[in-house]
Amino acid sequence: MAMLGGGFGPQVMRSLRRDSSVTKERLSPGIVRRIARYARPYRWQIAAFLAVVVLDAIVVIANPLLLKAIIDQGIIAGRAGVVIGLSAAVAGLAVVDAALGIADRWFSARIGEGLIYDLRTEVFDHVQRMPVAFFMRTQTGALVSRLNTDVIGAQRALTTTLSSVVSNVITLALVLGTMLVLSWQVTLVALVLLPIFVLPAKWVGRRMSRLSREQMELDAEMSSVMTERFNVSGAMLAKLYGRPEDEAAHFAERAARVRDVGVVYGMYGAFFRIALGLLAALATALVYGVGGVLVVGGAFQLGTLVALAAMLMRLYGPLTSLSNVHVDVMTALVSFDRVFEVLDLKPMVAERPGARPVPDGPVTIEFDRVGFRYPSAEEVSLASLEAVARPDTTPNRQVLHEVSFTARPGQLVALVGHSGAGKTTITALVSRLYDVTSGAVRLNGLDVRDATLDSLRETIGVVTQDAHLFHDTIRANLRYARPSATEEEMWEALRAAQIADLVAALPDGLDTVVGDRGHRLSGGEKQRIALARLLLKAPRVVVLDEATAHLDSESEAAVQKALKTALAGRTSLVIAHRLSTIREADLILVVEEGRIVERGTHEELLARGGAYAELYRTQFEQQGRSGGQPGR
Repeated sequence: MAMLGGGFGPQVMRSLRRDSSVTKERLSPGIVRRIARYARPYRWQIAAFLAVVVLDAIVVIANPLLLKAIIDQGIIAGRAGVVIGLSAAVAGLAVVDAALGIADRWFSARIGEGLIYDLRTEVFDHVQRMPVAFFMRTQTGALVSRLNTDVIGAQRALTTTLSSVVSNVITLALVLGTMLVLSWQVTLVALVLLPIFVLPAKWVGRRMSRLSREQMELDAEMSSVMTERFNVSGAMLAKLYGRPEDEAAHFAERAARVRDVGVVYGMYGAFFRIALGLLAALATALVYGVGGVLVVGGAFQLGTLVALAAMLMRLYGPLTSLSNVHVDVMTALVSFDRVFEVLDLKPMVAERPGARPVPDGPVTIEFDRVGFRYPSAEEVSLASLEAVARPDTTPNRQVLHEVSFTARPGQLVALVGHSGAGKTTITALVSRLYDVTSGAVRLNGLDVRDATLDSLRETIGVVTQDAHLFHDTIRANLRYARPSATEEEMWEALRAAQIADLVAALPDGLDTVVGDRGHRLSGGEKQRIALARLLLKAPRVVVLDEATAHLDSESEAAVQKALKTALAGRTSLVIAHRLSTIREADLILVVEEGRIVERGTHEELLARGGAYAELYRTQFEQQGRSGGQPGR
């Protein structure tokens, strides 16, 4: 609790080196009321916390007064009993101060960690509900920073900043009032010396603020390099194409800059502490000099002088901290504002009031004159989260035009066409990853916008060409589809996906960790685990987005065999570049520039001699040159 006593502790340094430019930030209207809503569950704890802070400030001022009494009424008066009694009181106050310190830390931790929990869980839950377009544009690091740095900064508003302001105001009032009562002359001398403390502290603080900002930027750069090089894909690329010596030199250059800034920062900190220690000694000497003359002249007693000297640093500490209080408060408020900025983003894809579950039974998918454009950045994201924006497509450009088709229960409908034609966009609208701009997508006659999101997730299962697996066990990845799945159900799904024998042969079986994004498995193995996950979910609609696009012939054959099980009896939408994989489709849709230009079966489209026939002929001519045989 040294800081609450007013000394020049680390908290004063932290306050002075904060970036003063934060005071120029514009805050959202009503931000204080919103903060109060988060503080309300902890109002009694905050009240007790502030009571502890006030009591500690009183204890701080009591000690110098006890020292005064020991000297004036005990030592000088020759009364040993008074000396012993007051010394015991000083010891008792030390115990009380220690107890208050523990109580302060407990309340601070309980309120602070509780607030961090509340904000983090709310932000995480909110971000998970944002549409895919939000994640396509948002820089992951910036988003994670809101969950970490800004949430912790907001927490300090109700603990560190609040306690510091209250403590410093109470301490300053008590110390200044007591000093004026004891000796207005010495108090005046102490106040005249105040600029000697405040001005150097603020000068060093501004420079430390700039260095701190530069250090954080350099740390972020260095972390970015490590993140890119140390994930599986980055490590493979660096090993295949990179030059280890150059990579090491590149990293060493950044690390050296961090080191150099750290050295300068450390020296400023040392200068700050040493200079203030020296100035404190000089101020104390001056107080003893002026006060000593007054004691000799009989203005007051020796104990009063000792008490005044003891209170000196308890005066300068709060005054220096309060000189920067506006920066402290704005820093905390800006952190809250940045968190609220994310929470205020409205999800474009949200469940409507009165939404209904997708009707039971086999599913009919109907696209009725669907038009679609991807949302602009202003509609789905924040500029502050888009340091390196990566839009998925050109905003405000119409991507789909008057798309209409019907996939009846149990049918397999294939989407073919060149890259960028709009095939993946069509499948994304079925899952309601986006909402249509015009027209409607219906499941069993129910517009997906009127369906509950939970029922959509239960009804539709998706496997993409780059199936994502979490860095966890095979068991955990499978149960992500259905947490209640039994051991036998998981093995049944693995057998249906043609991957059970491989999993059984692994030393840890289902408890094998698949690695970052499943990189410990081959592409075909990863796809079959993803298919097993889909089968475990048992959806009524299956969407396959080029699920065999990057597989070798052996892996593709195994996955195709698993797909027959996955698609049996289910309404299916399949995107495939390899036309050989969709010959048996009930309906093939040829997509060009967001329009369906042809539709029919494989044989019908070949006979028509249009765009599909051209795609088929081109693909099998390429295969023929490499030894493959076209077929009908």
